[in-house]
Amino acid sequence: MLPEDIEHRFAFHAATTDEKRDAHTSVRQACRRLADHINETCPDGREKSLAITAIEEAMFWGNASLARQQ
Repeated sequence: MLPEDIEHRFAFHAATTDEKRDAHTSVRQACRRLADHINETCPDGREKSLAITAIEEAMFWGNASLARQQ
């Protein structure tokens, strides 16, 4: 991996347009709705915790893809 790749992955990528900010918000809201649904529908336990963690991870990677696009 090139040093530039590492730099890009770990740099702060601010949303520079209203469109990007709206896209980040949309991803967060959609993930939140799914997390709420899982929380209300599924019994407490390891599986539910893992499902919500996976939604957090999906939100992170979705927003990272928006932030890191070149």
